[in-house]
Amino acid sequence: MDKVMLKDGIHWVGAIDWNLTNFHGYLTQRGSTYNAYLIQDEKTVLIDTVKAPLFDEMWTRVKELIDPSKIDIVVSNHVEMDHSGALPRVMEELPKAKVITSPQGEKGLKRHFKKDYDFQVVKTGDSIKIGKRTLHFFLTPMVHWPDNMVTYCPEEKILFSNDAFGQHIASTERFDDQCGWDILREEAGKYWANIVMPYADQVQTALKALGGLDIKLIAPSHGVMWRGMIPKILGEYQKWSTNTTEPDRALIVYDTMWGSTERMAMALRDGLLSAGANVTVRNLKHKDISDIMTDLLTSRMVLLGSPTLNNGMLPSMGAFLTYIKGLKPKNRIGFAFGSYGWGGQSVGEMEEVMKGLGWEIPLEGAKLKYIPDDKELDDVKAIGRKLGERLKGGR
Repeated sequence: MDKVMLKDGIHWVGAIDWNLTNFHGYLTQRGSTYNAYLIQDEKTVLIDTVKAPLFDEMWTRVKELIDPSKIDIVVSNHVEMDHSGALPRVMEELPKAKVITSPQGEKGLKRHFKKDYDFQVVKTGDSIKIGKRTLHFFLTPMVHWPDNMVTYCPEEKILFSNDAFGQHIASTERFDDQCGWDILREEAGKYWANIVMPYADQVQTALKALGGLDIKLIAPSHGVMWRGMIPKILGEYQKWSTNTTEPDRALIVYDTMWGSTERMAMALRDGLLSAGANVTVRNLKHKDISDIMTDLLTSRMVLLGSPTLNNGMLPSMGAFLTYIKGLKPKNRIGFAFGSYGWGGQSVGEMEEVMKGLGWEIPLEGAKLKYIPDDKELDDVKAIGRKLGERLKGGR
C-alpha cells in the first residue's frame, strides 16, 4: 500500500498491523494501524512514529516522498510504545532532528530509551512556524497518559489527535467516508470503552479546549481519518465523556456452573422485556470482556450474575469486575444475582463492586439455593419486570 495524501504536502506514512488480535488486554478482531504523518514545508516534520517492528514499513513510505535525512523535526504526541517504539531507529537515521514533545513526554522518552535527543518541550499555546504552515500544540494529559498532547495545523485545519478519536481497524481505506459509519462507530466505541473511559472528565476538558478550532480533518494515531463524519464522532465523544447511556437499555452479564444462574439470567431477561426494556445478554464463557464493555458503554442498567464458588464469585466474574473497576463506568443502575449451595457470598461481593463504582442499586440482589423451581423463576422474572419498570421510569 502506498502513502496517502491528506493535503498537498501532507501524507499518511504509517503502518498497518493486519495480525494484531489483542491490544491493551482487549480483542482487536479487525487489527489496527499505527498512524504517522509527514508534512513537507520549509521544514519537514514527521508526526509520531509506529510500533518498533513496523519501522521499515513506515520508512519505505517516507522514502517514497523525500530523502529521510531532510526531516528536521519529529513530533512525539505520545510516549506509549505503539507510537514511539520506532523512535530510536528514526533518530539513528536523523541524528540532527529535533524532537518536540510535552514536559511529561520528554521524561517518558528519556526513561524509555535512555537517550538525550535534541528535545524541544512545548506546552498548551506554544506553536512553531515550519514555512507556510504553523503547528500549534495542546496538552491533553490523561487522555489517556500523562504525556499526551495533540498537534493542530490551522492553515490546513487538521487536528493530529493522538489517541483521541482512534479505532483499531486494519484497512487499506484511510478515511471515514470510505469505511462507513456503523463499523467506525462500533470500533471507536470499543476503543473508548476499553481505553479512554476512565478519563472521561479529562476528555471533557480537552473537548472544551479544542472546541474553538476550525477542524476539517481529524488524523488520529489509530484507524482511519475523519473528514466526512466529524460532527458524528464529536457527538459520540460528548455522550461517552458524560456517561450518557441509552435510557431503556439493560445488559445482563453472567457466568454459570450447572445452569442455575443462567436460568435466573433468562428469567430476568424475560421480566425486563415484559416491561419494555431493550436487553442484551452476555455469557462470560462465550464473550470476551472487551466486547462486553462495548455493550456496557450504552447500557443504563447492568445486571451481574454468578454462582458462589469457594465463598466467592466465579473467577470469570471476578476478572470482569476487576476490569471494569479500572475503567470506572459511571451513572449506571446495578443488580446482582446468583445461585449457591451453602454460602451465597457471590451476590454481596458483586454488589460491593457496584457500590464502589457509585452505581445505584434499587433492589436487593437475588440468591437462589441449588436448582430454582418454576415458582422461584417466576419470582425472579417479577424482579426483572420491576427493574424494567424502574429503567423505563416507573416504580
